[in-house]
Amino acid sequence: METLEQSKKRIFKVLFVFIIILSVYFAVKILGELKETSMLGGSPTPAIISFSGHGEVTAMPDIANVYFTINKEAKTVKEAQTKVAEIEKKALDFLKTKNVEDKDIKTENASFYPKYDYVRKLCPQIGAEGAVSPAYDCGGKQVLSGYEASESITVKIRNTDDAGAVMQGLGSTGVSNLSGPNFSIDDEDALKAEARKKAIDDAKAKAKVLAKDLGVRLGKITNFNEGGGYPVPMMYKTVGMGGDAEISSAPAQLPKGENIISSDVIITYEIK
Repeated sequence: METLEQSKKRIFKVLFVFIIILSVYFAVKILGELKETSMLGGSPTPAIISFSGHGEVTAMPDIANVYFTINKEAKTVKEAQTKVAEIEKKALDFLKTKNVEDKDIKTENASFYPKYDYVRKLCPQIGAEGAVSPAYDCGGKQVLSGYEASESITVKIRNTDDAGAVMQGLGSTGVSNLSGPNFSIDDEDALKAEARKKAIDDAKAKAKVLAKDLGVRLGKITNFNEGGGYPVPMMYKTVGMGGDAEISSAPAQLPKGENIISSDVIITYEIK
């Protein structure tokens, strides 16, 4: 008959074997999960390679942007604004004669601010024995002298051949500053897409050549980045409205040149 001590030993052995089996089961399961997640024994991170591509298209500008400001001073805000409005009306009336539509004329900023003059207070200097020295400033102050009103306007000229004539005409209306023309392209989306396609084709061509030279095969694309250069002013000139001599010297016909729209891309591939 089995004693109590022998029974305990037998139960202990059974439990020990069960614990070992359970431990092996969990160890195998954990190793399998680690393998699936590539933490142990899985495939290494795939090698990658990147290629840059550049594409650009040129196009003739189809709009010209002109900018001008009107600054006037007066004793009161109302008077200064009235003077600005008078010059503005002359400018707008002239633009209508050049078939510039209202939708292409935009006020960018309108403001007014006070103007001050510094008024000195002179005090005589009395020296020894009553001698009087030259007076000195002993407490001047800022005194309101009036107000300055200002308005900035942007004009889009769709007939670019008229850009020089428009600038001449605006100069004769009495505007304070005149800048331009800034030749550009009104709708660039199609040109940007064309430049992007050229850049992608350029990057793909480089990838094929280098892959062949390295003896590797290109896999799937893992990343794509794009940057682009957009048209910059081909001519941008600021004209000071100092007198008719400056205005009359401006050419009626201004060269527009060409604008370049570019795209730069980077394509990253897996390699096998």
